[in-house]
Amino acid sequence: MFKDALRDIVEQVDGGLAGLIMDASGITLERYTKAGATVDIDTVGIEFGVVVSAVKRATEMLEAGAPRELAVTTANMTTIIRMLDDTYFLALALSPEGNVGKGRYLMRTAAPKITAEL
Repeated sequence: MFKDALRDIVEQVDGGLAGLIMDASGITLERYTKAGATVDIDTVGIEFGVVVSAVKRATEMLEAGAPRELAVTTANMTTIIRMLDDTYFLALALSPEGNVGKGRYLMRTAAPKITAEL
């Protein structure tokens, strides 16, 4: 189920490269990388997992509520991270010209189905 959900998200968004479901400790539940993509989505998940933890601490300290989504845009890639619950997150790597809005939409609509299966 997870692999199908990730494949659907990555393949349906222009510029989609890879997708991942990971827990807060850096353990990958499932990954999908588009054919020909060179991104190491596991490393992306682990490194941005550290950022997610820092953002969680900051939002708790600010009493702002739990974070729902993060996006990091760099010269070579955009990464969108959607929290599924307190432990798991969904990540999508896009090419720089990728359709971030559609990626966010697909992740938002897939999240409840994925969370129900966790």
